[in-house]
Amino acid sequence: MPTLNEQIDSDIKTAMKSGQRERLGTLRMLKSAIKYAQIEKKLDAMPDADVMAVVQKQIKQRRDAIDSYRQANREDLLKKEEAELVVLQGYLPQAMSAEEVEGLVKAAIQETGAKGKAQIGLVMRAALAKAAGRADGKTINSIAVKLLG
Repeated sequence: MPTLNEQIDSDIKTAMKSGQRERLGTLRMLKSAIKYAQIEKKLDAMPDADVMAVVQKQIKQRRDAIDSYRQANREDLLKKEEAELVVLQGYLPQAMSAEEVEGLVKAAIQETGAKGKAQIGLVMRAALAKAAGRADGKTINSIAVKLLG
C-alpha cells in the first residue's frame, strides 16, 4: 500500500496526463506545503500522520477563505476554493459522525478527569489525538464546551 505522499505524487502524474488543470494546481500546492513542512521538521521522509496534518491545515485554510469570500460576495474565488477543498478532502479518512465525536469527547473527559471549561485544553488534546484527522477541531471544541459547560 503506498504512503499518502506517494499517492499524492501518483495523483499529480495522473492529473498531468489527463489535463485536469485545477486538480493539478491544488495537488502541486499541497505537495509544496508538504515539502515545506518536511524541511521545517528536518525529515528525510514525511510519515503519513504528518502529511495528514498538512492536509488538514490546508483544508482549514480553504474553509477560512470560503467564509471570507462568501461574506465579500466573491463567487468566482469562492468556487475555486470550494473545488480545492473537495480535492484536499479526498486525502482524509472518512469523517466521524456527530455521535462518534461526542463519544470520543466523553471518553477524553473521563480520561483526563476534566471538571470544567478551564480544563478544555486537556480534553481537546486528548480528543484530537484520538480523532486522528477524522474530526475537525471546531466540532470537537463545540461538543467539549457543551459537555463541560
